[in-house]
Amino acid sequence: MWSGVVAAVAVLALVVAGVALLRDDDGWMPHRDAGAWSMGGGMTSAWSTDDEAGFLREMVAHHREAIEMAGELARSERPAMRALGARIVSSQTAQVEQMETWLDEWYADEPSDTAYEPMMRDLSGLSGDRLDRTFLEDMVGHHMAAVMMSQRLLVHGAAEHDEVADLARTIRTEQVREIRWMSERLSTWFGLSPARGRMRGCPGLA
Repeated sequence: MWSGVVAAVAVLALVVAGVALLRDDDGWMPHRDAGAWSMGGGMTSAWSTDDEAGFLREMVAHHREAIEMAGELARSERPAMRALGARIVSSQTAQVEQMETWLDEWYADEPSDTAYEPMMRDLSGLSGDRLDRTFLEDMVGHHMAAVMMSQRLLVHGAAEHDEVADLARTIRTEQVREIRWMSERLSTWFGLSPARGRMRGCPGLA
């Protein structure tokens, strides 16, 4: 399993490398072939998914991990971290419920298994600064993966329903905002900035 810093650096370095950048209709600049990138965690299969059903299944699994880890922030000594955790749990729980409804309605006859593996470290035994720092380090990379999954779906025109395309845009917007916030907290509280400098090279992320 990765450390959060390695995850963030690996994902963001690939973005900055700018593999054949193109613009979509929202002005975002995606990567060319995320599916070819093996990230060492559970995202390889997700990034090679070019269909709506696969996106929904993988994003549900991805969100569930984020919800579980964000729930650990209820023990944080920082009110801002407790608020972040509550916001992630609320937003992503609602999105999981919506995605599962769509899967049941549109793709009930298709296999539901995913090859997802955890991307984040176990937080259950951590407290204080160790809890906050580990969560921030890991969730930056975790969010970047969701942003790129969403962007891939949009750029490839793989969303068969407008509702799914709208959700992908919402995930992208929400999680980029949270990446910025988390990167700033890593810098302010811990003197670390695994993502911020690399994000400046990516239009829409700086």
